[in-house]
Amino acid sequence: MDPKDFVELSCGNCLEGAGLDIDFSFAFQPIVDVATRSVFSHEALVRGPQNQPAHTVLDRLTDRTRYRFDQACRVKIVKMASELGLPVNVNINFYPNAVYKPELCIRTTLAAAKQYGFPTERIIFEVTEGEEITDHAHLLGIIQEYRRLGFRTAIDDFGAGYAGLNLLSEFQPDFIKLDMKLVRGIDANRPRQAIVRGIVQVCEELSIIIIAEGVETVDEYRWLRDAGISLFQGYHFSKPGFEFLPEVPQHAYL
Repeated sequence: MDPKDFVELSCGNCLEGAGLDIDFSFAFQPIVDVATRSVFSHEALVRGPQNQPAHTVLDRLTDRTRYRFDQACRVKIVKMASELGLPVNVNINFYPNAVYKPELCIRTTLAAAKQYGFPTERIIFEVTEGEEITDHAHLLGIIQEYRRLGFRTAIDDFGAGYAGLNLLSEFQPDFIKLDMKLVRGIDANRPRQAIVRGIVQVCEELSIIIIAEGVETVDEYRWLRDAGISLFQGYHFSKPGFEFLPEVPQHAYL
């Protein structure tokens, strides 16, 4: 990819779409802490302007537009989080292959956080394991730079993509999010139970916090809770709220 595609963008450029010709917005889904029965964070999920599914936006991206989209997403999410009065953390997905130089690419995020008054320590960056990572040293450099600046990091869809446990041998994020395919029906699936128990043990030894995402049933939730997981995301607790912060009913924690 041509380095000149990675020009530094202002907050204003990003809010105007950064020349993408793609209109998009975000839904917010709670990540809950069942130990405190409270919302720990909200993940910002890309949507079309009328709440169309994410693929209607993502399918229009190219290698040349991925960086500008990544930057525009960060600014829009920070602005929306501030305007919605988000009182907790926000999880922002990013594309490691869209980050040319982490020290350059993060400047727009820092400027947006300052402009809209959102604390940087409440921003958690998620890298999806489903995107093929061809340069682990580059990803490690991104993680290290983000941590230096006070951001926390997470691996999304852990167990579904290209690296799995090998990725943890090279760097340790603050969080991993179990892929929903491991979560689905885990209360009645012994192989998945064995795999998740192993991941829980590894993460305990590496001081990594696990988030179970895609939790849809009370039986899935209770099995994972009893396995030692305390952070959860999924329809059992709340569906995403398009441009608003949904509430989590207290009975979902039982």
